[in-house]
Amino acid sequence: MASTILKPLLWFLYWGWQGFAFAGIWCLGHDAGHDSLFPSRIENAVAGMLLHTFVLTPYYAWRATHRTHHKSTNSMERDETYMPPTRKDFRLPDGKVAVRMDYAHILEETPAFTLFKLFVRQFFGFQLYLLHNRKGNRKYPPFTSHYRPSSPLFRPEERNSIILSNIGILSMLTILGVYIHYKGWNAAVKYYFIPWLFQHNWMVMFTYLQHSDPTIPYYRRKEWTFARGALATVDRPLFGWVGRFFLHNISTDHLAHHFFSGVPFYNLPEVTEAIKPVLGEYYNYDSTGVLYALWRSFTQCVFVEDEGDIVFFKNRYGETVLDGEGKDPGNRADD
Repeated sequence: MASTILKPLLWFLYWGWQGFAFAGIWCLGHDAGHDSLFPSRIENAVAGMLLHTFVLTPYYAWRATHRTHHKSTNSMERDETYMPPTRKDFRLPDGKVAVRMDYAHILEETPAFTLFKLFVRQFFGFQLYLLHNRKGNRKYPPFTSHYRPSSPLFRPEERNSIILSNIGILSMLTILGVYIHYKGWNAAVKYYFIPWLFQHNWMVMFTYLQHSDPTIPYYRRKEWTFARGALATVDRPLFGWVGRFFLHNISTDHLAHHFFSGVPFYNLPEVTEAIKPVLGEYYNYDSTGVLYALWRSFTQCVFVEDEGDIVFFKNRYGETVLDGEGKDPGNRADD
């Protein structure tokens, strides 16, 4: 009886930890994509290809859109990921006449269905984004893919590197196919594919929470600046020292990373401490427990208004968590 309960529990713990380690590998590949892992660009390219290909991420394709994200963080027109839906997307009535019941009728859902959507987003959202731009910028045509070299996501001169990324993914799938041939599907699922899905859970968790928070603004063209975009970032001590060690400071020092993306991950804590006094109250830090923070953002960050140069998330009742329309944390950056 005890083994019936203990064995699945131990497997679950292994998958979670192994997925965490896979996420750390992905984070190192992310740093290589910023040319901050090694002094040489060639060394970074080789390391990034190997690290990201191992966890089935197309290195050059993802690097291209991620760099665009850094150049346009929280811009409603140009950012690449976690683009917020608008009032028009949900076909909500005009905010001047809408009442709480109007929002509830369209947006309210059972907690079970919310959990199901959260599960799909956490474990499959990243691959769906790569495959057909799920939750990406709506300026691209439907089903825009990171795997298509001619995709509008990329510049024409990036075509060959995107092909190289795809060759890497096909090579890794071939290696996995050989492993399955000799060891069987059961071993591949237990030792690679389930940890790989848990890796996606951790990745989506920290990348989503870095920029999606009820207190963080999005900017339209007239108000967006690089500094405001970089400040629209939240540092979180996810999982304490474990997260800092295994995820290479990606959550604890993400704001510093957005200002200085070429700084190696092991120097970011020092950079964070240096910029805190400069930013003062505009340094965004949240020590809320990770599961509660995830649930809060997922349920409170529902949509933004179609109009307004600086917009904040509203919940499923059309309310912001801040008084009025919230405080723009980027004003000081333009002083």
